[in-house]
Amino acid sequence: MFGSDYERLLVLSSVCGHGFGVLTGMARAIWTGAISFGLVSIPVGLFSATEDHTIHFHQFERGTSDRIRYQRVNERTGKEVEYSDIVKGKDVGGGEHVIVEPDELADIAPGRSRTIDITTFVDLDEIDPIFFQKTYWLAPTDEQYARPYGLLREAMTRTNRAGVATFVMRGKEYLTVLRADGEALALETLFFADEIRDRSALDLPGAAKPKGKELDMATGLIEAMSGPWKPEDFRDTYTERVEKLVEDKRRGRETVTEAAPPEPTAMTDLIAALERSVADARGGGRKKQKAASDGASDLSGLSKSDLAKMARELDVKGRSSMSRDQLQEAVAAASGSTARRKKAS
Repeated sequence: MFGSDYERLLVLSSVCGHGFGVLTGMARAIWTGAISFGLVSIPVGLFSATEDHTIHFHQFERGTSDRIRYQRVNERTGKEVEYSDIVKGKDVGGGEHVIVEPDELADIAPGRSRTIDITTFVDLDEIDPIFFQKTYWLAPTDEQYARPYGLLREAMTRTNRAGVATFVMRGKEYLTVLRADGEALALETLFFADEIRDRSALDLPGAAKPKGKELDMATGLIEAMSGPWKPEDFRDTYTERVEKLVEDKRRGRETVTEAAPPEPTAMTDLIAALERSVADARGGGRKKQKAASDGASDLSGLSKSDLAKMARELDVKGRSSMSRDQLQEAVAAASGSTARRKKAS
């Protein structure tokens, strides 16, 4: 069975697009070492399980085409310093620093930065989500290690346990949990307990007890807005807007700003806002679809944020500066035009 496990890892790597690089050559491991539990050691590679959609810009001096560059400069001489000539220094007070070489940091790293040492197994549900940082994939570095890799994965699946471990990567020690994720092992980096800030320092409204009707309405709103978790239904719309902004500017087209955020709800209007929100959640979707199909015959029940969203979908120009009534009028006109075009086609 373990040979087939190895084959499934190859398939998983190609399907996921992350590539277990040591196995497939599709990607390079960002760290290599071994999982250690008891007297068992499994050589593995570590691969990022996620990617960032952020659009990265170069920096220019305004009014010019001159790029801005950053350099490592000696503050006394003003001369650039090679990266290989840079060492670390810890401020110990009084203007004094203790200088530490990179090799000295590597020498004191637990397991010399090459072992993910599992110390205990826990129920994953016991870990507060606030501790989680980032997810990585782990894969065996060679086919001969597929058997112990698959054994650990299947044993954790059967016991519904995750392995708590520590390891050092890039000069930092990480607290982690290893868990079974389908055909693969996932590694989650965690914050240490002393890195979690105490919420008691926050000014929380502990004395403000919710009233009966308010609580009932809020509960009803949550129920009306509830549904299954479908991550594929969500996308990075801000990055899409940034890409559109760049393309519009490249082509010399008009750029349009988004609607302003909604005003805070006045406490005197809380019940009314909750009631309207529940109505929108239960029937708002149908109302919006009907409005779009019949020329927006009734938009009076929609909030300004709902109208702003419809205006954005209909690409109404100047919507960000419109009042609620202006948005209603513009959406009615735009949706009516859309409906007429659909009938004509």
